[in-house]
Order: sequence, then C-alpha cells, then structure tokens
Amino acid sequence: MALLPILQHPDPRLRQKAAPVRLFDAALQRLIDDMFETMYDAPGVGLAATQVGVMLRLAVMDCAPKDAPPQPLVIINPEMFDTSDRQDMEEGCLSVPDTNEKVARFNRLKLRALDRKGQPFELDAEGLMAQAIQHEIDHLDGKLYIDYLSSLKRERINKKLRKQRHPA
Repeated sequence: MALLPILQHPDPRLRQKAAPVRLFDAALQRLIDDMFETMYDAPGVGLAATQVGVMLRLAVMDCAPKDAPPQPLVIINPEMFDTSDRQDMEEGCLSVPDTNEKVARFNRLKLRALDRKGQPFELDAEGLMAQAIQHEIDHLDGKLYIDYLSSLKRERINKKLRKQRHPA
C-alpha cells in the first residue's frame, strides 16, 4: 500500500466530474487500499478518488467513533435517495485544510452503490455517515463543501489558504 497525495483547493482537478467505475480489477483494489491508507493517515473520515487525482466515482469512508473498531466502507457509483431532515452540520475537508464551516446537509438518506467487488448494496445512513456520503458524492460531482457557503465566507477561506501556501 502507498500514501497518495491529496489534491488541495484550488486544484482544477477537484472541479472535474468523475466517470463511473466499470472495471473491478486488481488495480482498482490497490487504489481502494491506498485510499484507505491515505484517509487514515491524513486523518479523515472520507476520501473521494477525485481528491487523489483519479476521476472515478469511488469513495472510501470510516465513520466509526475514535474508540471503536474501524468500520471501512467503499462506495462505488453511489446514488442517494429518500433524503430527509436537513440541518446545519460542521464540516471540513482534506482538500480544504484547516477550515471548518456549517453546511446544510440531510441528516438521513438512503444510499445505493456498488462495493469493492462490484456487488450492489443499499444502506440507510444518518448523522455523520449521511453527512460523509453527501460530502464524498459532492467531490465526485466536482463540488466542494465551500461551494455551499456565502461568497464572503468562501473568499475568507481562499485568502487563508493562499496565505498558507505563500507565507509573507
């Protein structure tokens, strides 16, 4: 396994829409393993393939509490449905480091996706899991959580990130 570089905003690849996964081969399995290693190392609760420069509809996540055993989840070609209970949730992103803001997300949803072997499954998600699913699907659609913020908040975050990249 290998750690993958995580793309940082404003990298234009983060704005590309990912293509459906069609081939479930050894290379895909290696990518999934590398994505988990990268996500756990970061540390984060989710990572989309687009965040590591791979334009496929694939994300990994683990929303287990810190003191619980890992609960790794792979979602491939995901689709959300039956969303409900919209509320503001604190959110951050590995591609937009050192920032957190409240974003309106559904607290409950159903997910239809393929697992790492290409087998279809459905999942009822709520709370952090529902939030992570929405966040990662946004990445697969070329969106970042900061897109949901006011232009003033977005500009404040962009200014902070520019300053981090180019300190005076």
